[in-house]
Amino acid sequence: MALVVVDNLHKTYSMGDVDVHALQGVSFSVERGEFLSIMGASGSGKSTLMNIIGCLDVPTGGRYFLDGRDVSRLKADQLADIRKYTIGFVFQGFNLLPRMSALENVELPMVYNGFSSTERKERAMEALKVVGLEDRALHQPHQLSGGQQQRVAIARALANQAPLILADEPTGNLDTHTSEEVMNLFCMLNREKGRTIIMVTHEPDLARYGRRVVTFRDGLLIHDEKVMSG
Repeated sequence: MALVVVDNLHKTYSMGDVDVHALQGVSFSVERGEFLSIMGASGSGKSTLMNIIGCLDVPTGGRYFLDGRDVSRLKADQLADIRKYTIGFVFQGFNLLPRMSALENVELPMVYNGFSSTERKERAMEALKVVGLEDRALHQPHQLSGGQQQRVAIARALANQAPLILADEPTGNLDTHTSEEVMNLFCMLNREKGRTIIMVTHEPDLARYGRRVVTFRDGLLIHDEKVMSG
C-alpha cells in the first residue's frame, strides 16, 4: 500500500472577489521508501500541495490518504496528532531554538509525544549520530555552521521515527558544497534507512537527487519522471 495517495486534489483560495485555484485536480501516489522531488515555479501549487501532505492544510476537493487513512477531512486537532507521529519536517530556515543545544532541539518534538526524558535523550543522540553530529550535541545553533544546523534539523525530523520526511527547500540557505552534503545525507537516509522523503525544490540539479521528479505548473501536475540512478 502506498504511503501517500492524493486523488483529484483541488485547493481554492478566495482573495476578495477572486478565486485562486492553487491545485486543479492533482492525482499521484508515493510508495514507501521513495524519494520524490517536487519542482515548479513560484505559484505552481507545489507549496500548497506540501502543506496538504504535511497536514498543515486541507483540500477544497478530492481526497488525501496518508498511511492508509483518509486525512483530507479531519479536524485541526486530529491533523496535529498525525503531524506528531507520522511526519518529520525539514524547513529552509532550520527553525532551531537559539538558546537550546542541538540535543535539546532534536528532543523537542518528543516532549509532546509522551516519551520519557531518558528515551528522548537516547533517540535524539541516535538521530544526531545518524547525521554525523553526535560530537556537537551540546552546541547551540550559533556555534554551528549552516550545514550543521540543517543536519540538526534533519535529526529532529528523524527522532520520532516518523515514516515520512517532508523537506521544503532544505538547501535554500546553504552554499553549493554544503547543499550537496545535505542532499547526500537525504540520499543515505532514503537508501540505507528506508525513509520516505518528499522534497520541494526549484533547482533541477537538486531535484535529481530524488529517484522521481514531478513538476507542477498552474496547479497541475504536468510531468512525472523516474530518475536513472548513476
